Amino acid sequence: MTTPRRPPTARSAARLGAVQALYQMDIAATDVGETLAQFSARAQGDNFENGDCGEADYKHLREVVEGVVREQAVLDPAVDAILDKEWPLHRLDVTVRAILRAAAYELNFMDKVPARVALKEYLNVTDAFFDGGDEPRFVNGVLNTMARQKRPAEFVA
Repeated sequence: MTTPRRPPTARSAARLGAVQALYQMDIAATDVGETLAQFSARAQGDNFENGDCGEADYKHLREVVEGVVREQAVLDPAVDAILDKEWPLHRLDVTVRAILRAAAYELNFMDKVPARVALKEYLNVTDAFFDGGDEPRFVNGVLNTMARQKRPAEFVA
């Protein structure tokens, strides 16, 4: 018997929640365990544009957040290698930083998630936070470059 797959909205909610958790940890310097406990207990709404997206796939959210924390020494230099030397990761907006770290974790360590899916999902998350700004184009450029470097076979025509 196979385990049923989570609906796409549950994964979308997990990615949004992971970015929110990473943001919270960065701003408030909260512990990963404490932050994840708060997110596991929180019910989210259904309006993605307001930062909600239904019930999250908590397992995926936890895997991304714990993975970012565990692999930050690998992820941050990988992102910095793509960024302009004058604007390394630590100088970016906290939300953009959280998005890039979460997406970088999926692209680098979660091979079961297709690169194009991760790109699209994190661009949707970016759009939810930054409506009409330059951030979505910026995040798209960074993540597209990283995805093509890390998983070139997935982009062969």
